[in-house]
Amino acid sequence: MPRDRDFVTGTLAAIIGAALFGMLGPLARLGADAGVTGVAFTAWRAILGASSLAVLILIRGTAGSSLAAVRGLSTRGRLSLATAAVMGVTLNVSMFTAFGLVPIALALMLFYTYPAGVVVVDVLLGHERVTPSRIVALLLSSIGVILVLVGGMSGSGDAAISPLGIALGLCAAASQVVFVTVSRSGYRAVPADAATFVILGASVIGASVIAVLAGQGAGLTAPLHSPDPWPYLLLAGIAGAGVSSVLFLTAIRKIGGTRTGILMLLEPVVGVVLAGIVLGEAMGPIQVVGGALVLVGALVLQVRSDPQLEATVETAAGPLM
Repeated sequence: MPRDRDFVTGTLAAIIGAALFGMLGPLARLGADAGVTGVAFTAWRAILGASSLAVLILIRGTAGSSLAAVRGLSTRGRLSLATAAVMGVTLNVSMFTAFGLVPIALALMLFYTYPAGVVVVDVLLGHERVTPSRIVALLLSSIGVILVLVGGMSGSGDAAISPLGIALGLCAAASQVVFVTVSRSGYRAVPADAATFVILGASVIGASVIAVLAGQGAGLTAPLHSPDPWPYLLLAGIAGAGVSSVLFLTAIRKIGGTRTGILMLLEPVVGVVLAGIVLGEAMGPIQVVGGALVLVGALVLQVRSDPQLEATVETAAGPLM
């Protein structure tokens, strides 16, 4: 019975967490319409997400032990955590900016090439072997991205594809690859919620500085002058960062990293559906086929996960997520 309860609890946590993460694209677009554009939206989401995690840590009474764990990291561990924090900044800034430049479906499909990137890095580092199934999965993901891009470029008017948006989507995927790689063993002694708090804290500082340098300072102060952005910011920060991260961690601990990773493929599906319902962004037939290939490739690559590496993914909750 306990195992059955864990399976049900973990599965529900992963599904709900994926759905909450999937809201972020449409919320970012709605936030921009309310005056809080890409990078500024990233900063506010990080502020609210970090605040909710801080409350959770205080309620659990683990603040002291979490701080001690961070202080007790080796030089290599601190470097790994710092790298993860930087990748969190580049991932979120790239992704939320891309949401404003290209269709949300395209941005999500570009991001979900990261499982293929993780496999390539693992092979280069000697952690994984090249197998026929992995080669097929990489080919499926590559063909899928090409079809999504071709389908977008065949559109007209506002459907035209922004090269910068494409580059940012791929930058977000690359950031996630580095993030997952360094998070696997670099700072395992730090509790996952505390590590996520540090990473979100870095996003607060990094995104705020970038917003000012990019001329989006007005977006940072907009919520202080108008209530309009707050529904989107609260949903993105508390539900789409704090709650979703906790659910993600719960799922990994209950059902493991592989099953959680597979269920998390629901995230782009939810994002695409919401973009169609809320924003009227519909994928063309070619893009649907391409998106399906990307997700099938990601599914195959998630199934291939090494059990020894699986448990360490739990420290990787938070960046785009």
